[in-house]
Amino acid sequence: MTIFKSSLLSVSGLLLAGLCIPAHATVTIVSVTPSVTSPQKIGQVITYTVTATDTHPGPLTFQFAVAAPRTTTYNVVSDFNTGKLSAGTWTAQPFVWSPTVCSNVAQSNGVVALTCQEIEGTYSVQVIAKDWGSGESFTKTVKFQIDAWATGTTPVVRPTANPLVALFSAPSCAAGSQMRVKFKPATTIGPTFYTNWVNCHPPATMNFQIAGMYASTTYDLYGQVQTAGKITTGPPQQFTTDALPSNLSFPTAKQIVPPTSSADTALPLLLLDPHQFGSGPIYPNIATDLSGKVMWYYTTNPPANLIVARPLINGTILTIEDGQTWNPASNKLQVLKQIDLLGNIIRETNTGIIQQLLVAKGYSDAAPCTRFPNPQVGDACLDDFHHDAIQTLPNGYTAVLASIEKIFPIGTQGDISGKPVDVLGDMVVILDNNWQVVWAWDEFEHLNANVPPILGETCTKSAGGCSPMFLLGSSIAPLGKDWTHTNSIYYWPKDQGGVAGQLIISMRNQDLVVKVDYKNGAGTGNILWAMGWATSVVTGTVPTFTFNNTNNDPWPWFSAQHEADFENNGKGALTLFDNGNTRQSAPPVGLGNPGCKPNDCNSRGMALTVSESAMTVTPVISQDLGVAAVSGGNGQLLPNGDYYFSAVNVFSLSGYFSYAIELKPTAGTVNGTQVFNLQDTEGYRGWQLTSLYAPPIT
Repeated sequence: MTIFKSSLLSVSGLLLAGLCIPAHATVTIVSVTPSVTSPQKIGQVITYTVTATDTHPGPLTFQFAVAAPRTTTYNVVSDFNTGKLSAGTWTAQPFVWSPTVCSNVAQSNGVVALTCQEIEGTYSVQVIAKDWGSGESFTKTVKFQIDAWATGTTPVVRPTANPLVALFSAPSCAAGSQMRVKFKPATTIGPTFYTNWVNCHPPATMNFQIAGMYASTTYDLYGQVQTAGKITTGPPQQFTTDALPSNLSFPTAKQIVPPTSSADTALPLLLLDPHQFGSGPIYPNIATDLSGKVMWYYTTNPPANLIVARPLINGTILTIEDGQTWNPASNKLQVLKQIDLLGNIIRETNTGIIQQLLVAKGYSDAAPCTRFPNPQVGDACLDDFHHDAIQTLPNGYTAVLASIEKIFPIGTQGDISGKPVDVLGDMVVILDNNWQVVWAWDEFEHLNANVPPILGETCTKSAGGCSPMFLLGSSIAPLGKDWTHTNSIYYWPKDQGGVAGQLIISMRNQDLVVKVDYKNGAGTGNILWAMGWATSVVTGTVPTFTFNNTNNDPWPWFSAQHEADFENNGKGALTLFDNGNTRQSAPPVGLGNPGCKPNDCNSRGMALTVSESAMTVTPVISQDLGVAAVSGGNGQLLPNGDYYFSAVNVFSLSGYFSYAIELKPTAGTVNGTQVFNLQDTEGYRGWQLTSLYAPPIT
């Protein structure tokens, strides 16, 4: 897989604490064995098993990089992760790979998106085994041949491991032209979708993953070639999807408000993340139509809760998943992946290697948690990835949230245990095109850790909705402080002063949104303004906003909010989901008190006009959604001017539910009318999409 022209990871001098390094430690890769023999056809998933030996006690880590056909540039697909030791032999975690070529393509809106194609040719797979204690490493390279399906003049359509996804393979097209695939049900009613345009790359064939289809349905698929602005459509190729797999559980949806004539049905697809925080069934991540009928799904094997952080342009997705990494104490949300629509890994990294890279750049709060078996005041480490990852930064860079826990003196945040206090904060980590660390923002450097979370939220080692909390123990206060609970990152292409590349960060447990000086990697990391009703956690003097309370709301500000994004590529309103936890629990009513006023009980969908010059916030939409979502959620501006909101994690006596709600604004008010409402299972976020190839870029 070729992603970008950047060199392989090269890090040295990162010694694991407390290790005595022998003078001549030796690492040797013994075997690199694919699950199937070469050659294979396009779409084949290959699992490599790698064994190695190490004269040092380890741990031994393995990195997998790939050079695409006709190139010599290797790019990291799976970064350094630990193997397992048995009888003197180290075995890498399986490298599960589908041969793919990817490149960055600039979109018309300026966003750089990764475009991937499965093509034929000879791939080179490079494995590096490295002992980070001794610094010794060993490299081995193997070849694998991939052959084309389309060997004549007619496209070939093939089934895949996912019964709702097809592989469309077409003959090569002329250089300078582009190709996409149009697909629609052959005999039944259903939406017509288009893949993204892909540049022709002769002599290689053109291959597309076709996703967004109903189960057990026949589809017509048309290859379309665009040359000098003229589109030529080929004859239809038919494909019939299979039934949904019986070994998976899928949620049951219910239309509360079917789409009215005012609803934006030009966006016929919902991408839903049914992340279960309780003990209920584990559902796949799904895309449905507006009636809740499944049209795509993704799950792990075995099924596990994961976070669909963001759908990306051109049919890839950022996910945060469980996985064993350098710290054996937990596998909870330790892996960041970019996957295709079949769930194949485009690239992945993990907390272990990110810790090493951050420490090498001087971010001492992001050390490995295993470094502190007896934590003391000042010790800090990186726990997991969580909540959000985005890829709308220039050049296709990626930003991801990671949790940081740090030990503070006795009494911090009013703790009365008489022991040092574990405070859980967050870090924004920026990764380059090869997913190597280039910049980071540490909340502990810019916020006052003595200011407690608004509602006093705490965490234990096993608390739902919390990071693993590796530093809690008998010598530390028993309850960690869930200090900020940061939940979203927004990249602002250009702020209202014309400055490019700032970050907007949402902190749920401080009821706060802040602007961070990033400047595309040249910024100081300072907080430039703070937005919210309580801003005391911000250190120093920074500008704050006044809420222009046009509707005389007794509690106009958001609280426990999720996903604060500027719409219209940064030029529109700031949308967010106002969970309302603080508003709901403010005296004289309490959280869950059945006597609370309607305006205090429910969550709200909000869109806010922000003036940086006047430092004012004015509501465009501040609508009671009729349900109380204690966590999760997001907002989205639709092309017709309506707003979509995901109200998730809504409790009822029959269980937890989520609601996909479209609001049509009522002119002259901050209210809106529901023109669509779909109930589904508990979740985390959701989006209304044109297709799986064209999600919102916020």
